[in-house]
This record gives sequence, C-alpha cells and structure tokens, in this order.
Amino acid sequence: MSAIESRTNRSLKNAKVALFFYFINLMLQFFSRKIFLEYLGVEVLGLNTTVQNLLGCLNLAELGISGAVAYTLYKPLYEKDTQAINEIVSIQGWLYRKVAYIVIAGSCVLMCFFPLIFEKAKVPLWYTYGSFIVLLAGALFSYFINYRQIVLTADQKEYKITLNVQGFKILKVILQILAIRYLDNGYVYWMILEFLFSAVAAVVLDKVLKREYPWLKLTPAKGKEIKAKYPEIITKTKQMFFHKIGAFVLFQTSPLIIYGYASLTLVAIYGNYMLIITGVSLLLNSLLNSVGAGIGNLIAEGDKKKIKSVYWELTSLRIWLASIVCFCIYKLGHSFITLWVGQDFVLNQSAFLVLIVITFIGLTRTNDIFLAAYGLYQDVWAPIAEAVLNLTLSVLLGYFYGLTGILSGVTVSLLLIVCGWKPYFLYRCGFKESVWEYVLHCMKYVLLLAASFLFVSWGSDKLFAGIISSYWQWGICAIKLLITYAIISILLFVTLDSGTLTY
Repeated sequence: MSAIESRTNRSLKNAKVALFFYFINLMLQFFSRKIFLEYLGVEVLGLNTTVQNLLGCLNLAELGISGAVAYTLYKPLYEKDTQAINEIVSIQGWLYRKVAYIVIAGSCVLMCFFPLIFEKAKVPLWYTYGSFIVLLAGALFSYFINYRQIVLTADQKEYKITLNVQGFKILKVILQILAIRYLDNGYVYWMILEFLFSAVAAVVLDKVLKREYPWLKLTPAKGKEIKAKYPEIITKTKQMFFHKIGAFVLFQTSPLIIYGYASLTLVAIYGNYMLIITGVSLLLNSLLNSVGAGIGNLIAEGDKKKIKSVYWELTSLRIWLASIVCFCIYKLGHSFITLWVGQDFVLNQSAFLVLIVITFIGLTRTNDIFLAAYGLYQDVWAPIAEAVLNLTLSVLLGYFYGLTGILSGVTVSLLLIVCGWKPYFLYRCGFKESVWEYVLHCMKYVLLLAASFLFVSWGSDKLFAGIISSYWQWGICAIKLLITYAIISILLFVTLDSGTLTY
C-alpha cells in the first residue's frame, strides 16, 4: 500500500469511528444538560461550567508540550525509529510530571479563594470544591499516564483511542444521568462517577498502548538527560506556550467574564448555545481533523505541489461545510433551545449573531493545521496580541454592551490574528509564496456563500415559515433547510468557481 493510500485509509477510519461516537455523545450531552437543569438547577450547571474554566487556567502550565512532541514524532514514526520515539515520549513524560506538580500547587492556592470567587453563587460551597477536585484528578491522570496516547495520535491511529475510551465515557454519562434523576444527592454520585471513570479510562488506554506498541518502553526519569538530543521539543514548547495562551483566552475566559458581569444563570444560558456550537464543531473536526497527522507526514515527504493541492481541497471544503453549519444554527438555533430547555434560555439576537460569526471563523481554521505540521510557532507575538485584544475588548465592550460586547471583543481578535496574520504567516514561511492567492480565493468563497445565505434565507422564510412546536417538526424543517442550502451553495460553487470543491 502506498503512503498516500495508507494516509487516506487511516484518516477515513479515524473519521468514521469518531463520527459514530460523536453522535452518541452529542445526544447524551443534550439529554444530560437537560437533566442537570431540571433536577439540579441552573446555578449548579453554571457552577460546573465555571469550575471547568478555572481548571483550564491551571492547565496553561501544559505549555503546548503535546503539540511540540507530536511535531517531533512525525519523522521517527515515518522512519520507524523506535528508539527515537521512546526517547521523545520519555521527555514528554518528564516535562508532564513537572507540569502536574505546578497544577497541584496552583490548585491548592486557587481553592483558598473559592469562598471569595463564588461568594454570589447560590450553591453549597462544597459543591465547588468537590467539582474542582474530581475534574483536577482527571487532568492529573492525563499528565501522569494518558500522555502516551500522543504516539497513537501522531501515527494516525486515533480511532483506537476513540474505540477503547469513548465507550466508557458513554457508560459514565448514562450512569451520571440516572444518578441525578433517581438518587438523592445525585450530584455527589455525579462527582464519584466522574473520578472513577477517569481512572478506568487511564487503565484502558494503558492496555491499548501496550498491545499496539509493545516496544514502547518509557523512562520519564531520564528525560532531563536525553532532552539535549531533541532541542526542538523545548524550542517548540516555548513557542507553543504563547499559542496556548491565545487559545485559552479564546475558549476559557468568556464564561468567567460573563460570570463577573452577570451571574451563573447567564453562564448556563451561554453554555447551552456553546454546547450546540461545540457539538457541530466536533462533528466537522471528527471528519476533518483526523487528517492532521497525515498532513504532517505529507509535509515530511516535501512534495510542494501535493501539499498545496491538499491545502486548497481542505480549505474550500471547510468553508463550504462551515457555511452550512452556520446557516442552520442561524435559522434553527433559537427554536431548538426553546424546545430543549424553554423560552427563558433563549439568547438575545445581537449576541447570537456575533456567536455565529465566531463559529464560522473557528470552523474554517485550516491554516492552523498546516502551521502545526510545518512546526511554525515562532510568531509568539501573535497569540499574545490576540489574548490582549480579546481580554481588553471583551472586558471593555462587555461593560457597555453586556454579552454582545464580550463576544464582539472575541470576534475582533479573531479577525485580526486568525483571519489576517495566520494565512500571511503560512504563505510567507511555509509555502514561501505570495498571500494574495489566499486573499482572492477567500474573497470569492465568502461572496458566493453570502449570496447563498441571503437567497436561501429569504426563500426559506417564504416556503418553510410556521410555528415549530415539536422535535419532529424541527427535524423536518432542519432537513429541508440543510438540503436546500447545500444544493444552492454547491451549485453556485460549481457554476461560478469550477474546481473549487474537488476533495
């Protein structure tokens, strides 16, 4: 089997397995969140979201080590150099142990301030400590045990992780739902199950790795001695730390700022919409991100023509699929929320529109995959600028315009750095070509999709107008809108931009 066929087959297998578990987990997450709201209340749901984001602050200490290690593993995996693989992952284990100690120390300090941080929360304080501790335990398992899964990911065998771990996750969520629904003090059992299944996942993953790579013998204690052989790991880690900050500010701080300006209730409302957006984002990522390691191997081969061909296939496909997702969210998001948790949890329209823009940008980030594959992380100023813009504008605009202002601050930072700088950086330092090709192509795509968006939106209001009062009606309407938009948009692409979607 050729290298191209092998890459393609593994990517497809990763995508198929991830997609299967995606649908199961997505349905369970929606049902679980509804049970949370009905039996524990909006404050506990908001607390759970806020605690996860606080833990995200501490996980910044991870520094992007996994990304640097994955980049370093592509070549030895391609060459089947088992000694180098063992040494590289041993260095990761050594670094992760240091990170774990920092996270433990930071957690102890942070928990001292919980009475002050959650002073206005209408939940028992021990809920806060219990939630934080069990989620912290899950993070520590990843630092001491689960980090070795990076070999499976870099080797395009992520489907093995999904098959062996996600099944236990599904069982965990089902048991948590039953505990909250039928047992007294259901949230206590939720926390116990969260901890137990984190431990089970670690044991299962250990067995998978031993079966798949019997030669994988790691010695994290020797990481300090052998790190000099792989200086690129430390170099890339230092560079990726700043990129980690940018990603953290983007995904973790908004709920904290919302809580600071409003309440856990608004955090929960925002979280409901984010669950929908995260769900569809995971769908696309399950289908497309599995090619990440394949792109790393492709770049290692050095065929520039093939690299550019794959780049534009993925870029055009992502833009088209992202437009379908965003159109459906725009037309169906509010009605789904109303059916799911009630009219009281509908987001105001201005914040909703800004959230859709953020979603579109997030779903079209093909440049990030190629920058990672090239190992281009030296633009450390970019994530710093993105984080500063994000935080400053979110806090400032949030003070005057509430949630809409907070999300607008996020949007501005994304437009400047993600949509502006990253493609320029990739073309200049990766492809070593002029970025004008990218600008002209993307302008054409956006215009085509904007025309599709406006035309189908106007037509759907005429053809599919009506009150949606059941999930069945919602599903029928969703299918009609999705098919109509997909057909109109692809016809415009094929007619006006022949060859765009060739993936």
